[in-house]
Amino acid sequence: MTIAGKHLSRRTLLRGMGVAVALPALDAMIPACVRAAGKAPVRAAFVYVPNGMTMADWTPKGAGRNYELTSTYGDPILKNFMPYRDDMLVLTGLMDHNGNALGDGGGDHARAGGSFLTGVHPAHTSGKDIHVGISVDQVAAKGVGSATRFASLELGCEDSRTVGNCDSGYSCAYTNSLSWIGASTPNPPETNPRAVFARLFGGEDITLSPEVRAKRMADRKSILDMVNNDIHQLMPTLGGADKRKMDEYLTAVREVEMRIQSAEKEKRLEVTPDFEAPTGVPYEYGAYVKVMLDMAALAFQTDLTRVITIVFGREGSLRPYNEIGIPDGHHPISHHGNRPELLSKLTQINSFHTKLFGEFVGKLKATHDGDGTLLDHSMLLYGSGLSDSNRHLHENLPIALFGKGDGSIATGRHVVYDKPTPMTNLYLSMLDKMNVRAEAIGDSTGRVQQLSEV
Repeated sequence: MTIAGKHLSRRTLLRGMGVAVALPALDAMIPACVRAAGKAPVRAAFVYVPNGMTMADWTPKGAGRNYELTSTYGDPILKNFMPYRDDMLVLTGLMDHNGNALGDGGGDHARAGGSFLTGVHPAHTSGKDIHVGISVDQVAAKGVGSATRFASLELGCEDSRTVGNCDSGYSCAYTNSLSWIGASTPNPPETNPRAVFARLFGGEDITLSPEVRAKRMADRKSILDMVNNDIHQLMPTLGGADKRKMDEYLTAVREVEMRIQSAEKEKRLEVTPDFEAPTGVPYEYGAYVKVMLDMAALAFQTDLTRVITIVFGREGSLRPYNEIGIPDGHHPISHHGNRPELLSKLTQINSFHTKLFGEFVGKLKATHDGDGTLLDHSMLLYGSGLSDSNRHLHENLPIALFGKGDGSIATGRHVVYDKPTPMTNLYLSMLDKMNVRAEAIGDSTGRVQQLSEV
């Protein structure tokens, strides 16, 4: 660790015993970072939920600021987002045209995943000749990634293979990878919380044998113990506000670490014949998602990256939701045939997802960043590549956008586009707010209107 005069470098690290822990944004760093001009960097997260929505319980009634939530088969899915209503846009009328068959027959789940961030129709193949397009997150990463330790971070909450046939002759790469570095290069998410923690904070090598890892786990100290000397050297140099930030941050890091360690000690149980929870992650899905989202929040807080993709589950997911009383697989439920009992279950799953993501939004809103909060300086896109999952529709997608980005996004509204509008138009507008200029992404036809004004 190097302390230069009264100012800290934005890249200051706490080091010790082979690990390096980044610091959160502190007031002491302001003269040495982009906030010197009074403007915090803009972050972007793209969060994907699989298998569509119960659209009757998602789509609000009315446009503008006075929209009303609707429900038919259960509580409104957006109810969990209402504490952050003033920080959110609900966007209706966006479509992913290239998720449609376009002559290729079945495979809507694979196409939904593969085209969601690329806007390109995936090549119908399960072999090595996969082809789709670069995804918006990677366009952003190329534009802003040089300013952070990691150009982007890809997180997933369901393990899956990346090769072979996963949907009507479409490669598993399409259902597994939301992010694409290039047309034929998937950028699969990391699904092991320990691996994510190690990547962010320089923890233990996960390639070690299980026996060696078990021995080290038994003897393991907290990563914060390993950098304790640097912590004690740094704290006396900070002002009162920065000391509070550091205490909150170090507590958050330790809590995440403890939850991962606890999960690694759990015995893995087979949930259903069709779905087996992956090893190395919390047994309960909610705990799994929370620990991944907490690490995403820490990555934004420490400016380790400004671009994150998070996959709540792969398309066609068979995951059961026992913790909310639904032992059935998600994908079979999504083919509800308009049966009220299945639509009710789908709404409950959709609402469980929004509850988990809403907690993440709240965490960013409560975290100070520059002249505002992390949420103020972020754009968090939440949605799915399918609307009506029973009919595999790729139009009128369920999309919500949180945060004010560069300060020009007028949140608190339901925006309805009268004409079907490519999702990729929204991506171009988001890139503009990160000062990343792109002429086109996939099937884009221009920028979207109404982000900044009605």
